Amino acid sequence: MSASRRCLCCVKYLMFVFNLIFWLGGCGLFGVGVWLSFTQSEFSSLPLSFPSLSAANLLLVAGGVTMVTGFLGCLGALKEQRCLLMTFFVILLLLVLTEVTLTLVLHIFHKELDTKAQNELKEGMKGYLTDEGLKKSWDNVQKMFKCCGVTNKTDWYIVVNGTLPFSCCSGGMDQCVEEWIEPCYQKARQWLLDNIPSVLVFGVCIGIVQILALIFSLLMYCQILRAEKYLD
Repeated sequence: MSASRRCLCCVKYLMFVFNLIFWLGGCGLFGVGVWLSFTQSEFSSLPLSFPSLSAANLLLVAGGVTMVTGFLGCLGALKEQRCLLMTFFVILLLLVLTEVTLTLVLHIFHKELDTKAQNELKEGMKGYLTDEGLKKSWDNVQKMFKCCGVTNKTDWYIVVNGTLPFSCCSGGMDQCVEEWIEPCYQKARQWLLDNIPSVLVFGVCIGIVQILALIFSLLMYCQILRAEKYLD
């Protein structure tokens, strides 16, 4: 076996291993997204700007795309097809650039995004008295997180005629003697931040694997070209 062919085989199996890890990572992200969706199913009628719901959908999309991309990389490595490898490289490069852009946008504009999300939730509260599903979702949120309103309890005053929903009452009584005072948006956001560190660490590991997969796919593409020239 020539040195060029041995080098190609080495890169091939390294790329396959990294893409297998990449694919498994996508399965993990997708699984966490599914778990989060089921955990938050009681809030399903709320706008998707609610922190935990938006995180669940983001993980589902990211996990699904990662799984498809990882499968394509594994297939390209095994088949040694330049077309598949280049397609994988382009898709993965776009995915990495999207992830970096999204991370920067979330970091730079997090205050503006929080304000926009809170305004959407406040607007959605207006259907509380007419939409049974929305009413149930808001009641579940307030009971689970022991909170009231989006930014404070006064958010409810224009919705329920200057009073508060029973789910804002700490004792669950018909008349609120003592109500929750913490805002639901911040409580839900903090709950998400407290439960997501391991996912973030996992995401960083996946990011490193993505960079390595990009490098190995490009190396393998070049090695296939060299092998074809040698055969010619």
